[in-house]
Amino acid sequence: MNSEENELNVLDDAECMALMGSRPVGRIVFTENALPAVRLVNFVLHKDTVVIRTAPGSKLDAALRGAIVAFETDDYDPETCTGWSVTAIGEARAVRDDADVARLATLPLSPWAPGRRDRFISIACRRISGRRLAPAAPGSERGSAHVAR
Repeated sequence: MNSEENELNVLDDAECMALMGSRPVGRIVFTENALPAVRLVNFVLHKDTVVIRTAPGSKLDAALRGAIVAFETDDYDPETCTGWSVTAIGEARAVRDDADVARLATLPLSPWAPGRRDRFISIACRRISGRRLAPAAPGSERGSAHVAR
């Protein structure tokens, strides 16, 4: 096992859920016209379910058809080259029941994007995985080469 592998830690389910719940922004990954699509969204983690508030569009269309989607969130520190990433996979569901919509509307989830966003998508986290990149060993070259802008 090389030193880079030693620095990459696999997270257990509880750590994944805790980290995912600590961030307000993630990415939903679904298919649109048979091609991969990724959308940045703000969300809230409610129990073991990702909840997204949205408007009609491609994300909601995927949920209306019960698509299996991926949801990813992460955090990183460019100074220390550390961070983590968590990915959940589950069925996207458009929330249609009025009582469920009313309940979800009470969650601390205000849309960041402009416009009316009164629809909800829920993604039950059926599979979850995550990794944490720990600090590099002293003298390591990791992170020393950055792309110039």
